Amino acid sequence: MKSATTFLMFQGQAHDAIQQYKQWFPQLLIESLTYMENSQQVAMAEIDLKGLKLKINDSPIKHDFSFTPAISIFLECDTMAEIESLVTQILDGGQALMPLNNYGFSKQFAWIQDRFGVSWQLTYN
Repeated sequence: MKSATTFLMFQGQAHDAIQQYKQWFPQLLIESLTYMENSQQVAMAEIDLKGLKLKINDSPIKHDFSFTPAISIFLECDTMAEIESLVTQILDGGQALMPLNNYGFSKQFAWIQDRFGVSWQLTYN
């Protein structure tokens, strides 16, 4: 096996999601980005988020499913200020599955879903 990558398939929101994620995570690197002909729909993007490789696209085929919170992007934050800022930003238009709190397994933890439906687990130890 050469490598492992997480794949996020959107339905017309991939461009907006990538732009939003760049705002939330200034260290995010877009390694490649191509669009479908004559559109803002993402054919394929490859990004690096703190060493996590993500492939992102817009599905050219409409389907009846979306993201599920059973699969999450898990990030360890370096400071309390970082986790508080990320939670506030991601919750804008999103929802808390487990609000930011001390649940006993870390100093602070939040499990939240962004406005695109992607689930994030953030921890600060």
